[in-house]
Amino acid sequence: MAAGPKLDGAGVQKMKTLETATSQVQRLHGVVEHYALALKRKQPTQLFGMQVKRALTPLVGLLKPQFGIIADQVASMNLLASRGGSEDAKVRNLREGVGALKQALEIAVGRVKDHHMVTEEPKPSAGTAQ
Repeated sequence: MAAGPKLDGAGVQKMKTLETATSQVQRLHGVVEHYALALKRKQPTQLFGMQVKRALTPLVGLLKPQFGIIADQVASMNLLASRGGSEDAKVRNLREGVGALKQALEIAVGRVKDHHMVTEEPKPSAGTAQ
């Protein structure tokens, strides 16, 4: 397995944050899909709204210090999950939100790699005199 690009300290911290956020978004995706399946099967869906909010709240806190715009996107999804109205529309919007969130995290990973990559200078060989 090839080693990835070397990152500076801030880049490493941001990548750890993004990895944690990505795993939490995967969990959120699972909850939203279970919500959609229960809605399709006409099963009770009251608990899924709380589960979605429970998954979104720590994600906002995780992303806010370093990735404020993405955290705002998560907070708007949290508001969406809290609103009343058609559950079909809510599930559709939550699915779109999860997709947009995954895309934003992938873009953030690329930007962190671009902005925090450390280039190593070649070492002078011992045989050359200066």
